[in-house]
Amino acid sequence: EGLRLHLSSSSATGYRGVFKNGSRFQAKQQVDGRQVCYGYFGTAVEAAVAYARAVGEYQPPAVATEAEGLKLHLSSSNMTSYKGVYKHPSGRFQAEHYVRGRQVHLGIFDTAVEAAVAYARAVGE
Repeated sequence: EGLRLHLSSSSATGYRGVFKNGSRFQAKQQVDGRQVCYGYFGTAVEAAVAYARAVGEYQPPAVATEAEGLKLHLSSSNMTSYKGVYKHPSGRFQAEHYVRGRQVHLGIFDTAVEAAVAYARAVGE
């Protein structure tokens, strides 16, 4: 869509305007001193997209977003929206990739963005 997702290192979800609400994620912001809710979503990435749509900041579509100077690998077929990042049964996010056909576990992280950064480091991009 060409949306710029607003990454945040100070947010537990990894995105500005996205908050964990029970088992779902809420997109919201302050507008003229009032809280405006943009909805509840199944993933932090979906909520971040809703927030980006609401604030109306567009940029040309890119292959990946960036964090910590690394390109993050997006995936339209993965629930987390990041290649190599999966929801762990604990509710956290697991990063993994394959080396010569063997699965390599990269760790479990609090946010999908942190896991995506680990994946990007591991694949050297």
